[in-house]
Amino acid sequence: MRPPNFQTLDLNLLRVFNEVMAERSLTRAARNLSLTQPAVSNALRRLRETLGDELVQRSGQGMAPTPRATAIWPAVRDALQQLHESLIPNEFVAAQAISTFVLAMADATAAELMPGLIETLENEAPGVTMRVVPLTTRDPRPLLDEETCDLAVGYFPAVLADQTARAQGGEPVSFLHERLYDDEYVCAMRKDHPLAQGSLTLERFCAARHMLVSFSGRPHGFIDEALAPLGRKRNVVLTVNQFFTAGRVVANSNLLTVLPRHFVWLTGIAEQLVLRPLPFDIAPVNVDALWHRRSQQSGAHIWLRQAVVRAAKKAFSV
Repeated sequence: MRPPNFQTLDLNLLRVFNEVMAERSLTRAARNLSLTQPAVSNALRRLRETLGDELVQRSGQGMAPTPRATAIWPAVRDALQQLHESLIPNEFVAAQAISTFVLAMADATAAELMPGLIETLENEAPGVTMRVVPLTTRDPRPLLDEETCDLAVGYFPAVLADQTARAQGGEPVSFLHERLYDDEYVCAMRKDHPLAQGSLTLERFCAARHMLVSFSGRPHGFIDEALAPLGRKRNVVLTVNQFFTAGRVVANSNLLTVLPRHFVWLTGIAEQLVLRPLPFDIAPVNVDALWHRRSQQSGAHIWLRQAVVRAAKKAFSV
């Protein structure tokens, strides 16, 4: 079969395909597009003939996509979104906007950024609201893809490495990022902890009792991954999902934990803690904002990203 000729492809067929994929229903797609159902069926037929694939098939009360349709839909959807935003200006006037943004981040990140963001809302956008939801994963791309959140902020080394590899391999990259600030992880303990004096060696660190901050609830994290090549393990006896909780617990126990250095000064109990460098090499913490490419040209999303960047600069200008 001859490959499809893109120059003669009717882009309206892709609009129909995108709506059918989003709704999984010819009836709802027709309603959204202000077309009749026969018109939608005819457009799908023409696209099937062009691409040489069934694309969607009836399944129960809806439509099920073929593997080919599933593979091409993200690119079609994103391209149509970018074309729409380029041709139809999407001006965002913060002072007049009535919008809600959802941000996914850990409590330590929120503690750094939200004071500046709240100031921006009060001064520039009184009608805008924000919802901060817990970041329960080191890979928030599914959340962004499903539009569960507008922006994810955190430490995503594996995601950024994967994005770079895809770009270098010539694959489309669906997510973009911007560096907000750099931090480092340190070992935290109460002031009178037995390990607060003397050298914190690798042996002493691994022999101690530890508390792990795990967003997902898994009983191991990147510290454990850094210890594994050294042939070492730590004794994790408690797992929590918030840095604030971890700070409170170690201040009143013999447990050790690992916290972002800048965050400790926001806990209100920094004077009760001793911070020690980790006794092994670990990469710096690079905190990034991550978003889906389809939001890149959105006026509202541009304003949101700029507000987050300003909040980060303010938080770390002291």
